[in-house]
Amino acid sequence: MAQRRSKLLLLVCFLSYYLIAIAAKSYYDILQVQKGASDEQIKRAYRKLALKYHPDKNPGNEEANKKFAEINNAYEVLSDSEKRGIYDRYGEEGLKQHAASGGRGGGGGMNIQDIFSSFFGGGSMEEEERVIKGDDVVVELDATLEDLYMGGTLKVWRVKNVIKPAPGKRRCNCRNEVYHKQIGPGMFQQMTEQVCEQCPNVKYEREGDFVTVDIEKGMQDGQVSFLPFSLLFRVRTGPHDRFRREGNDMHTTVKITLVQALVGFEKTITHLDEHLVDISAKGITKPKEVRKFKGEGMPLHFSNKKGDLFVLFEVIFPTSLTEDQKTKIKEILV
Repeated sequence: MAQRRSKLLLLVCFLSYYLIAIAAKSYYDILQVQKGASDEQIKRAYRKLALKYHPDKNPGNEEANKKFAEINNAYEVLSDSEKRGIYDRYGEEGLKQHAASGGRGGGGGMNIQDIFSSFFGGGSMEEEERVIKGDDVVVELDATLEDLYMGGTLKVWRVKNVIKPAPGKRRCNCRNEVYHKQIGPGMFQQMTEQVCEQCPNVKYEREGDFVTVDIEKGMQDGQVSFLPFSLLFRVRTGPHDRFRREGNDMHTTVKITLVQALVGFEKTITHLDEHLVDISAKGITKPKEVRKFKGEGMPLHFSNKKGDLFVLFEVIFPTSLTEDQKTKIKEILV
């Protein structure tokens, strides 16, 4: 009987472990990338998710805070070639054993804010808070209509403050300590003294690098795509040679011949993502006539819906007619 209970207990433990292993998301799933993703793909995925779930953007949202911690934990491992190799072969258990044997483990080795700050620029949160910050820096960013229609990224050169070691020491970790001083028989005065430690000195140097800005589908003119530390990008739709944007709608002009305007035509136009839109007509098309093609406009931001496409038809009239042509036209139309 005892042996049977022991086997049953072992089976329950095994099933529990198995179910936990199935339920647990891999680091690749957390960052929403494939297992063979490149370093650049991992960085881009981390950037997008970290900005989305950062506590500053989700105050009081415990679920977002947990997600942010998961994202940073996954990035810490997958951005390190040694840790990633161990994780790919042996999983999280392999990372723990590697850490126990003196290597660098995964899952909490770095402070979350340190990971975030080192990726986006600046030092740790404690050091970053020491930087005197001014107003937000707003950069006008011209995005192509293709990027706004399908989504894309832009590389922007940014100059930032970077913390560097400097000679000497500085006062740090200052705190007020309270003590009592006797000023007479049975009389004491409470005193407060500021006590500081001596820390290695630092200085801020200006360095430049490229920042990847995500252009999301359907972003509107004037909408802000922001990065941390007071850097904002205001999106502006760049000019296009075939289409014009008005909110969620798009406009274009198509030229047709006089014959096509009178008897109809079969015609398609190539959209921004290369799919064809059928704009054929069977009846008469008047000069400057505008027709609406539902759902062929810009995608709405964070939605599966789209605006409409408006096509303005310009009729090309012949510059001259022969007498014979004039006679035939009169016979047909009169």
